[in-house]
Amino acid sequence: MRTVLTAATGLPTLVLSAALVVAVCFWLLAAAGLAVVRSFDADVDLRRWGLDGVPVTVALSLLTVLAWSLSVGAAVPLAALTPAGGAAGPLLRLVLPVAALVVARSATRLLVRRLHRLFPDEPGPAARRAVRTGGPVLRAGDRAA
Repeated sequence: MRTVLTAATGLPTLVLSAALVVAVCFWLLAAAGLAVVRSFDADVDLRRWGLDGVPVTVALSLLTVLAWSLSVGAAVPLAALTPAGGAAGPLLRLVLPVAALVVARSATRLLVRRLHRLFPDEPGPAARRAVRTGGPVLRAGDRAA
């Protein structure tokens, strides 16, 4: 347990831990009715990251949780496998959160595509394609004219 706490509160994973605390506080406020889940949708456009189709808060919360879990989950075995005085351990600890963010982004994209069904009023990948091509958005059962 001490290793997990050290990994979660040590640099550079501390940045992801702080982001996780902010996300948890936001969802507690949303559960209490003091914040709205779609409160940041007008301010942030996640299409470039491929995370559109769900509210911004959902996408960024998923990204944060996955990146933090991957970073801490990989830091624990790393701490056990690297020698205490070696130079490889600190270098790998610096690279670990960045790699966790890259993997978490890919996993979040997959989850967001599946969660899009729960948020039908959010523009998803089909609407984005129609905007690019200028053509109509065809849904299942529709026929092209």
